[in-house]
Amino acid sequence: MSEDIYQEKKSGFRKFIIWALLIIFLFGGITIWYKYFFVFGEGVKSGQLNYVVKKGNIFKTYEGKLIQQGFGNNTKSGNLTSYEFEFSIEDKDVFKQLESNSGKSFDLHYKEYHGTIPWRGNTVYVVDKVTNMK
Repeated sequence: MSEDIYQEKKSGFRKFIIWALLIIFLFGGITIWYKYFFVFGEGVKSGQLNYVVKKGNIFKTYEGKLIQQGFGNNTKSGNLTSYEFEFSIEDKDVFKQLESNSGKSFDLHYKEYHGTIPWRGNTVYVVDKVTNMK
């Protein structure tokens, strides 16, 4: 009789551990998906392409910078200021198009994530296509 009680306690504890591990893995998976793969925002940025490079120690990624011009609030009235938009590029074809047209004005479509992944790039902004080039 005492062995039956022992088996019931052991079986109940084992079920608890299995359920707890399943919940932890599920929560961890959802958190990782939300942080690194959920597209938080997307849009278009316009400006003059400053540079695009392929760099990295282990993971070689495509990175770039777009210079946006506009009127600033923190400067004397009427002064132009520039805003920098640093981004990563996943697609090699988009990188080649930007690289061969450096210095031109572009409209770039991007996706914004909550976090960075080393093989995706160094920024949370990932350009996926060129919508316009001037």
